[in-house]
Order: sequence, then structure tokens, then C-alpha cells
Amino acid sequence: MNTIVKPKLWVPGDWNAFFGFGTNILVNLLTLSALLRFVLKMPDEMVFKHILPAAGLMMCMSTFYYAWLAYRLAKKTGRTDVCALPSGISVPHMFIVTFVIMLPVKLATGDPMKGWQAGLTWVFIQSFVLMLGGFLAPIVRRITPKAALLGALAGVSITFISMKPALEMFMTPLVGVICFAIILVSWFGGVKYGGIPAGLVAIAGGSVIAWGSNLFGLNFGGMSLEALKGSFQTFSFAAPTPVVSLVLGGLHWEFLKVILVTAIPFGIYDLVEAMDNVVSASAAGDEYPTTRVLTADGVVSLIGCLMGNPYINAVYIGHPGWKAMGGRIGYSAATGLMVIVLSWFGVISLMTALIPVVAISPILLYIGMLIGSQAFQESPKRHAPAIVMALVPSLAAWGKLQIDNSLGSVAGIHNITPDMIASMAQTGVFYHGLAILGGGSILAGVVLGAITTYIVDRQFMKAAGFACAGGVLTFFGLMHGEAIGINQTPTVALSYIVVGGVLGLCAKLVTVTAPAPEHEEAAEEGLMPSPAVE
Repeated sequence: MNTIVKPKLWVPGDWNAFFGFGTNILVNLLTLSALLRFVLKMPDEMVFKHILPAAGLMMCMSTFYYAWLAYRLAKKTGRTDVCALPSGISVPHMFIVTFVIMLPVKLATGDPMKGWQAGLTWVFIQSFVLMLGGFLAPIVRRITPKAALLGALAGVSITFISMKPALEMFMTPLVGVICFAIILVSWFGGVKYGGIPAGLVAIAGGSVIAWGSNLFGLNFGGMSLEALKGSFQTFSFAAPTPVVSLVLGGLHWEFLKVILVTAIPFGIYDLVEAMDNVVSASAAGDEYPTTRVLTADGVVSLIGCLMGNPYINAVYIGHPGWKAMGGRIGYSAATGLMVIVLSWFGVISLMTALIPVVAISPILLYIGMLIGSQAFQESPKRHAPAIVMALVPSLAAWGKLQIDNSLGSVAGIHNITPDMIASMAQTGVFYHGLAILGGGSILAGVVLGAITTYIVDRQFMKAAGFACAGGVLTFFGLMHGEAIGINQTPTVALSYIVVGGVLGLCAKLVTVTAPAPEHEEAAEEGLMPSPAVE
């Protein structure tokens, strides 16, 4: 007689994942509150009494839901190693909605309430894009090679996930590098710290070094008693309240037009990114239903929006990392409870004053390392060139962002003129190329990776299909464009269509030999077979 084993809600490895994922969420909340208070200049009353409690409610719902999905999967399969999907506020869109939507409206009207309203409207529209797109995602996932999806994700992990924490670590090495070593020898090297999670050891060790450095006047990590005392002023209870009347209510069409033009394409971006992360979890052994995941992101984002949160929810990159450090079901639900405490009781500023960010950075770099590695580990070796191709657009997008931020912060330049682009080109900085290649980087990575994968596999008609799809997406500015619209980068769009035609002719007119068994064995040994063309 078979007995159903009830999955454990908490295992020792959940402590590691909780401290790692929890600190990741904490950093995002700290960044979010800083954007609201210091960029948008919103009153603390609005930030701590309305927006953060609503964001906390949304993230709690999300993390509990994915813990429940993991529980169901573990119960269905009888496995004990099922890991819940990580989720939270989409970090790229945190900056996009702040600088592209909320800030311009706030500056144009002089009213932070209007800026908040614009953000709510943006999320409202994007939520429906996610919910509807969830039913198309399984089809896209079925026809897109794993190398393309994981390769695009690797590009994001190497650039936007790994680079910032790596730079922060080496700017304050006595905290960052030491914490990184503590994490590496445990999560990669198998060293145990007497039952204490490595993430907690790293954070505690980094905090001790940072605070201890103040005794010698070194001030590593920027910790101060004044900031610590000031952090207690935000302590108070605040639960979210509905703000339905603000959503789609009273915004001028001039603002709504910008919101519509950006919310729909970025909703598609979220769709592809979430699908990539579901594929990443599948490669790590946990198969989750794509439609259910994407529609859940849309539903919790909609609820959060109606309660006052102007930021979208998303499945996070990093599932294999949390699973590798022992995370299962409980870490996700525990993080949801932690977020409620932080956001509803005003504890966020206290955590900012106690823990140096550089002590948390190594955890994010570790996650980036794992995701970047997974693309190569979980795909056939012959697809390695496709993975490299898929991550290149993210490198371009990251490079352009560094230039934009540098010019903006040093010289106050936010509009790059043709003369400036020409001047940069003379020194080998091809800004225009970075803008084109990096536009819609995750979509571009998937398309270019898929084309390359199918060429390697000599399935030219499928490669032609993705090339033509790339041409259409480019024509409307969803790829390789600096704005959404019609005929944004026509020469690039035409190039994709021509490539599709060439590949179609190859499929009809050229005969190529399929990879022979010995070629497959060579590929497994890391050798790249040369295609034989007759």
C-alpha cells in the first residue's frame, strides 16, 4: 500500500536561502524607498504609510503563492528537493517606472500624488498584459530553444545582476571580498559553520567589520550612529488601504499616452523574462506551469496596484541558486512574512542603518554566477555559440547604461546629440551601436540565440521563422530600438527579413548532413564539429 509523504514545510537549508533571498528583497526595498523619497521627493507619510505597505502585501501574496506551488509539486512528485520560485518587485522596472513614468509626471505637474497615480496606472495596464500573455507563453516556450532562453537570462545575470555587486565588493574589499569568501567556501566548497547559515555568517561578519572600522576612523560601509538613531523615527504600524479611485482616474491623455506606449512592451518584456526563469527552474529539476506563474504575477500585481503599489511583481532570476544552497518551500513563505514586518511596521530604515549593503552584495554575485553557468551546463555543448550570442545584447544594454549614467551624473547631460555620438565613435565608443544592439535586450537575446541554435542544428526553416519574427519585433521597436512605435529601426528590421529569406533558401536548396553520432560524442567532449555541406 502506497502512502503519500507529506512535504516538509521547513528544512535546514531553508535558513540559508531565507537569509540570502531575504537580504536580496531587503536591498530591493531599501532601493525602492530611496527612489521614492530622494528621486521623486515623495513625503515620508506617502512612502511609509501607503506605498511600502501595499508593496509588502503584494510580495507576501506572491511568495506565499509560490511556496504553495512548490508544496503541490513536492506532494505530486514525492520529491524532497523541490524549491519554490523566488519572486518580488521587478528590479529593472523599479527604475523604469520611477524615471520614465512617475518622475516626468511629477515634474510636469509639481504634484507627487500625480506621479504616484501615473505609476499605479502603468502597473494596472501591465498586469493585464501579463495575465493575457500567460496563455501564449507555453507556445513560445515550446518553440524556443533552451539555449536561447537560458542564454538571454545569462546575459541579464552577468550584467545587471553580477556587475554592480562585484564592483561594490572591490570598492570596499575588507567587507565585500571577505564576505564573498565566506559564501564561496560554504556554498561552493562545502564548508559548514556549525549549523549557522553561511548567508547569516557573511552578513554578520561584514556588519562587524563595518562597524568596527569606525573605531579606527575608516568608516567601511558608511555606518553611523546618527543614521541608526534616526531610523527609529519611522517605527509605526501601517496597513495598506484601497486606492481604486486613483487608478485610471483623472490623468491627462498626454500622460496616459506615454503610459500605454511603455506599459505594453514592458509587459511583454516581463512575459519573456518570467518564462526564462521558469525554464531555468525546469533545468534545475522543478517543472512549474508557465501559464499559472505568469497569470499569478499579473493578478498579485493588480491587487498591489489597487492597494497603492506602483511597481510590478515578477518571478525572480535565481531559483537554481537558492535550490543549490538548500532552499525548498519554507524560505519563500518566511520571506513573505519578513516583508510584511519590514513594510507594515516601518523597520526598513533600521535595517538600512544596521547592515552595510556591501555585506549583502556577495550573495547577489553568487546568484549571478550560478545563472550564468546554468546556460552552459544545461544546454548541449554544441549550442555554446548560441548562448554567447544570446547574452551579447545585455552586454550592449549594460554598456549604454553606464555611459548614460556617467554623462548624467558628471555633466548633467541626459540628451545624447549626434555630434556627441560621432565624437565618441572617434575614440572607439560606438554609442549608437550599443543603443541599437541593446534595445529590448532580453527579446533580442532570445531571437538571436534561437536563430544561432537552429543554424547549429541545421534546422534552417525554424531559424528563418525566428529571423522574420525578429524583423517584425524590430519594426515596432520592441527590439533594437530606443522607442516603441512603427518603423523605428527599418534597416535592422529589413536585415532580419533578408536573413530569414536566406535561411529559407538554405532550407529549400542546400543539403547538409545531420550531425553524425561521432560528432555528438565530440560535442560532449567539448569539441566543435564543423558542419559538412554537400
